[in-house]
Amino acid sequence: MMQSTLALQSKKKGHTMYNVFTRTWWRDNPDWPNGLEPHVGAKTYIAKDVASEEMAQEICREYNDNNAAGRLSRKAEYEGV
Repeated sequence: MMQSTLALQSKKKGHTMYNVFTRTWWRDNPDWPNGLEPHVGAKTYIAKDVASEEMAQEICREYNDNNAAGRLSRKAEYEGV
């Protein structure tokens, strides 16, 4: 994954960077109501070293607006690094 020049510059200056990822919040389990058990899934990164929180939020919004969460509720989130 290529890093933008802005992201690299921000990292060198000591600014907080952000990683954006998706994960699910449920897993199939026939023993639970509706066949779904609460479960925090593994993170799948879709963007790393994002230069600003606003940009990370926009990436999440774009992903969540354009991808159905589905039965297991897969959604984009971000974390500071």
